[in-house]
Amino acid sequence: NSLMIERRKIYNFLNQQKSLFGNELFSLSTNQVNPDLLSHVQNSLDGLNQYSKSISLCQECSLGAKRNNFVFGVGDSNAELMLIGEAPRKEEDMEGEPFVGRAGKLLNKILAAINKNRLEGVYLANILKCRPPDNRDPLSLEVDKCEPYLLKQIEMIKPKLIMALGKVSAKILLKKEIPIDKMRSTVYDYYGTPLRVTYHPDTLLRNPDFKKFAWEDFQWARDYLAR
Repeated sequence: NSLMIERRKIYNFLNQQKSLFGNELFSLSTNQVNPDLLSHVQNSLDGLNQYSKSISLCQECSLGAKRNNFVFGVGDSNAELMLIGEAPRKEEDMEGEPFVGRAGKLLNKILAAINKNRLEGVYLANILKCRPPDNRDPLSLEVDKCEPYLLKQIEMIKPKLIMALGKVSAKILLKKEIPIDKMRSTVYDYYGTPLRVTYHPDTLLRNPDFKKFAWEDFQWARDYLAR
């Protein structure tokens, strides 16, 4: 599992480089590449990887002893859009990556519809880094231990916009007990970063009628990021 995760990180980095410098990345002479930009991208990725390793053995709550993988996050280390769920599901715990399986495929399609993907311009994470038993909601003690890790990720990535995916994630991040349909269409502030709320991909799979609302939210995000 650890080898697979490292390979995926390398793949993500190379795709980031390709998006910046094109297919001829490794044949470019030094005077064709902005060394400051290349250094910034490399340092951002290295910083996230080092931070992930520094906390990956966390045992601050009981979930650490039960996990298969510490699910740190995946995506562009310089992302302008950060998507945050509440906690890893079974597939995420097994693969070590957030938003995989059927929900992940649906999310990939939504991102493609706004001309983005999980490797370029987007970073995916959860509030908790370990899976709660039976996919139950995070406990307050678990959130207290794990939310600082998320805040550090946000500080390092510096996204232009956060989207909280699902009512549980939104409730935890915003400290508000409001139905998700009441939280949508409002821009909140999460420690200095604008935050919007939309439905979790799992909810969209169970309730396809909600897809039109999620699409409205992601269209808004696309337009907001284009400003």
